[in-house]
Amino acid sequence: MMSSHVRRLLWVRGLRAFGDGFVSLLLPLYLIELGLGPFQVGAITAGTLLGSGVLTLAIGLGAHRFRLRSLLLGATFMMAATGLGFAVVTNFWPLLLIAVIGTLNPSSGDVSVFLPLEQAALAHVAGDRERTALFARYSLVGALVAALGALSAGLPGLMVDAAGMPMRSALQLMFGLYGTIGLVAATIYRKLPADFAADTQTSAAPLEESKRIVYVLAALFSLDAFGGGFIVQSMLALWLFERFQLSVGLAAMIFFWTGIFTAFSYLLAVRFAKRFGLINTMVFTHLPASVLMVLIPLMPDLSWVIALLLVRSVLSQMDVPTRSSYVMAVVLPSERAAAASITSVPRSLASSISPLAAGYLLQVSTFGWPFLIGGVLKIVYDLLLLGMFRAVRPPEESSPKR
Repeated sequence: MMSSHVRRLLWVRGLRAFGDGFVSLLLPLYLIELGLGPFQVGAITAGTLLGSGVLTLAIGLGAHRFRLRSLLLGATFMMAATGLGFAVVTNFWPLLLIAVIGTLNPSSGDVSVFLPLEQAALAHVAGDRERTALFARYSLVGALVAALGALSAGLPGLMVDAAGMPMRSALQLMFGLYGTIGLVAATIYRKLPADFAADTQTSAAPLEESKRIVYVLAALFSLDAFGGGFIVQSMLALWLFERFQLSVGLAAMIFFWTGIFTAFSYLLAVRFAKRFGLINTMVFTHLPASVLMVLIPLMPDLSWVIALLLVRSVLSQMDVPTRSSYVMAVVLPSERAAAASITSVPRSLASSISPLAAGYLLQVSTFGWPFLIGGVLKIVYDLLLLGMFRAVRPPEESSPKR
């Protein structure tokens, strides 16, 4: 039976995913509506990832000194302030500042300060053999609700058509909704015990025995994140808008279905991990997805692009619950928050450079160079991860099955 603590974590994960789902699609549209160009869109997208990376690293390294509940509440209030900021500010430089210090997520995955805190909390309530399944459920909830969020990105168009509201005002309302979600999340986290997971926060330093393996994993994840940053969801949406003159409604529908396919791939990931191991599941699902990424800009028309995006969505995120489970398994319980932070920071810090480059490339040409560059980098990551960590097994794979 699921504990009340797990239910609260899943509820907040779902709420945040809904906000991320529509914000990642509407962010480039809103910035273009404000008169900004592709390079400036890329700069703000990069700023969100850079700021999230720095903040996530700081929180992860200092989490052992503070109550987990307090840190989670602080993150929800930052989310509320970010939504309000984007709803009322319209100039480039102030928006860039808010992007850097806020919690906005331009990607299809979870790239935020919440991630290491919630991962540590989940690992605290799960045993070795249940851990991967719980992380898969966490990812499943996020992906399903993010798909609904992507679908709701079509709401501004309905507001314009039905109520005659200016598009800018409709988009600002959506960012206000994002901030409201942060406040709702805060009310849910307030119900966690003040000393939740306090028994795992006993070390004097964030990392001790697990330092080497965490740093090596972080370096590899940096390479993967740098490649993925070329096609975070906001930049992918921008490419579709620029290359195929796609409407926001059709883009929302595409990302809704890719989100649905991604969600159910997490259930497959648990089965694969039990049969083939966490590392093998991570690599042998992610590698073909990276190849598909290279092929996307070579497709002759939009229908082929959509087909490859859908197939890729089934494969590309199976490494999410398995990767989180693997990191939590190979470090000490007291080092989990720091390990989650240091290994997840690359998803925002290292990837923060790529959208800026992608924005420049898309401003020069709509061919799709970001897909080629990002795909090749991800293929290199897959091969390095397999070679270096195939023999490093988590407890449930090392001990005999009962």
